[in-house]
Amino acid sequence: MIQIHSLEKQFGSLRAVAGLDLEIAQGEFFACLGPNAAGKTTTIKMIAGLLKPTAGTVIVNGYDIQKTPELAKAQLAYVPDFPFLYDKLTCFEFMQFVGDIFRIEKKRIHHFTGELFEKFHLGDYAHELTENLSHGTRQRLVIASALLHEPKVLVIDEPMVGLDPRHARIVKDEFKACAQRGMTIFLSTHQLSVAEEMADRIGIMHRGKLIALGTVDQLRAQSHGAGALEDVFLALIDEEEAIREKQALLQP
Repeated sequence: MIQIHSLEKQFGSLRAVAGLDLEIAQGEFFACLGPNAAGKTTTIKMIAGLLKPTAGTVIVNGYDIQKTPELAKAQLAYVPDFPFLYDKLTCFEFMQFVGDIFRIEKKRIHHFTGELFEKFHLGDYAHELTENLSHGTRQRLVIASALLHEPKVLVIDEPMVGLDPRHARIVKDEFKACAQRGMTIFLSTHQLSVAEEMADRIGIMHRGKLIALGTVDQLRAQSHGAGALEDVFLALIDEEEAIREKQALLQP
């Protein structure tokens, strides 16, 4: 599970994340939506331990990401919006490298790599240098490597970018299966259809704050409408902006 308490991140005068409180249960598939500069990626990087919060705490499966980073990071996997790989390694060598980081036995690395390569249609690329892969294939390899150590928590930033419809479906099906097996998933995306299809709950961030949280139906009720998620999303963002403008006018 993920527990976020009073989380803040300041970059100079910019308050990228402003007092975020959120709990995501074990086995929950949570989708985080928001316009550009809403604070989604900053939040993800603090969950993954890549950014130090200005204030607040992040607990990953019982471990504080700042106080016990190695124990916390052993519980999770992070898939960034742009896949980073070591270009001079083959796909199989990259999986071995990731397995070694998590101290997985060689025999187990080979076994799970075979399973994951079959699942994500990577078998034909096993001995191909990663520098020769297309963006979509690189993305599938990164996702496969993230699942290698069987994490309890999966944090993903825009996982469908570069994937064709067939492989997007494979990835979505695997994420659903992971959540059903008890994995906690935190997904950030601009693709509202992905969130609507997959998430148990959806959070909407704007200007560093969580302005809405709930199921699709609960968000519809909050926006006083019964339209598509896109309409709900835009209505909630517009409402938040109207409140900010009104508050600004009332200030002396």
